Amino acid sequence: MFKKYKGVLDTRVGYMGGKVKNPSYDRVCTGLTGHYETVEVIYDSTVVSYEELVRFFFEIHDFSQFDGQGPDIGEQYKSVIFYTNEEQRRVAGSVKESLIQKGRIVATQIKRASDFWLAEEYHQNYYEKTGKAPYCHFRRKVF
Repeated sequence: MFKKYKGVLDTRVGYMGGKVKNPSYDRVCTGLTGHYETVEVIYDSTVVSYEELVRFFFEIHDFSQFDGQGPDIGEQYKSVIFYTNEEQRRVAGSVKESLIQKGRIVATQIKRASDFWLAEEYHQNYYEKTGKAPYCHFRRKVF
């Protein structure tokens, strides 16, 4: 869904947050690597702001689910925003707090980015390759 957002130039699926170097999907799925499945979003900041992308992230998944996403249960599926600098941390925290102030339950964690490990080629553009519809992502207005 990010790939189609205005100002987003590209996305890459991968893994982040764990201790294992160069993890594979099979290893990440064990829940023992400490990695989360994630997406790197490359965007043009003159077209779209980081805050707008964070808000969009909260609108396209169930940020209240503590144990995964939809039917995908496990540590690797939990909702996380990885930040690369203090401004990103502040913005992500502010957006999260605005949802909490509205009475929403927010399970999303905010963590410092670590090494990003690119997922296998068959995971890149998965829905385009398979023709399947996303089953964990949907858009709804929350702001």
